[in-house]
Amino acid sequence: MRARRLTASVAGLIVLTLTAAGCGLSGGDSEDGEATAGGCKVDQQNVGSGKLTGDVKGKITFQTTNLKKDFGDFFNGVIDAFEKKYPGTSVKWIDDPGDAKFSERNVANAQACELPDVINLNKVTATALTKAGYLLNLDEKDPEAGKPFVKAFWDSSTLKDPSGADIHSVLPWYTGGINLTYNTEMLEKAGIDPEKPPTTIFGLFEDYEKIAKSAKGKYFATMANPLWRIPADWQQMDIKVYSDDGKSFVFADDPRTTEWVAWMKKLYQGGAMPKDSLSSSDDPSTPYSNGQVAYGSTNPSFVRFVKQNSPSVYKKTGVGQYPFDKLGHTTGAPQYIGTAATSKNAPTALAFAKFLTNAENQTAWCKDPNVVIFPTTTESLDDPFFTTVKGNDPFAEARKVVAEQLKTATADEVVLSDPQRNAIVAEVQLAMQGKKSPAQAVKDAQEKANELLKQGG
Repeated sequence: MRARRLTASVAGLIVLTLTAAGCGLSGGDSEDGEATAGGCKVDQQNVGSGKLTGDVKGKITFQTTNLKKDFGDFFNGVIDAFEKKYPGTSVKWIDDPGDAKFSERNVANAQACELPDVINLNKVTATALTKAGYLLNLDEKDPEAGKPFVKAFWDSSTLKDPSGADIHSVLPWYTGGINLTYNTEMLEKAGIDPEKPPTTIFGLFEDYEKIAKSAKGKYFATMANPLWRIPADWQQMDIKVYSDDGKSFVFADDPRTTEWVAWMKKLYQGGAMPKDSLSSSDDPSTPYSNGQVAYGSTNPSFVRFVKQNSPSVYKKTGVGQYPFDKLGHTTGAPQYIGTAATSKNAPTALAFAKFLTNAENQTAWCKDPNVVIFPTTTESLDDPFFTTVKGNDPFAEARKVVAEQLKTATADEVVLSDPQRNAIVAEVQLAMQGKKSPAQAVKDAQEKANELLKQGG
């Protein structure tokens, strides 16, 4: 499970496509009187008002994202327990690879009315599917669904339906936080104390610059593509990305955005980043494990990948707090579990979604020694395993970092659609190459993002 940074996934849903296909088709009746969800004909009780009822029986599909290889035994156990608790049920587990085509596949599935009955989603994908009416409205279909969850996480699952109303359409599942993962040997050669991670984004950039001067081209500080950092870095710096009403982008109004782009240009041209990584969508996982960059993925579970693939680098790996910067805490969103409004067996699908995310199953999975994740239920987080973290290996250090974050963390994630993010990234890349000034790139990025926002994408 190589989940990505704050948005967990830079693979935002293609909102323009979904808008054209489903937005405006709210759960309800179509012109011919049949019930619809996202443009698909569905059982009447899947949409509109009224609690979802019906026997828990029959077949459903359950989709995760790149979990089967490492956690097959656990999830097969959960499925077996569910089928035992509800005789007559059958859960087919499918596992999406979570690659760059993840969004496109789920868009296509939704439009074809073939979305899995129960599906693991990130915030961006959940936002778009909810806006287009493809997920159950839990406030109507199961008003008690939010009771087990920590308030911040349950609040983070409040999304806009096709009419623009706030609803809960997904259950919070697990959360991971972020951290710095770094090669202590490379940092020490650059005169950086691995025990004292920077507290600001620009402080981190200063360390990148030190790495570049020390490495002299033999290795690098980090990867170049700003795709991984937008809008995450800006959010940590408390740069306002949207206007108060959410109808326009305002990040160009803050001079620190231009300063951030200027730093990215300086680092790229100064040798802190591989030149061929500017447009590469690869994250730092493999280059870090190969000793090519000093800083690895910010996903806490990344240390498992390093341990499995490069034991020699794992021995040199340190873990520290990602800069809180001006925000004063980290933010992001957990992974979510959604139930398709297009499900032909919605009562069983919702029952399984709740079973998967209950305190018992969340606690059991989050205790797996090969993963650094935390549960989202109040009962789970009271377990001593999460309140008292022991050990000093990279895994234990990552758990300590995330445990500390959870004391103050919020789930207020800034969401960009894929087209918006790509437009902004493209302008920053031009500045990094010296083809535009940072100020002009930021101005143009905001104008293009605003145009896409007006178009609904």
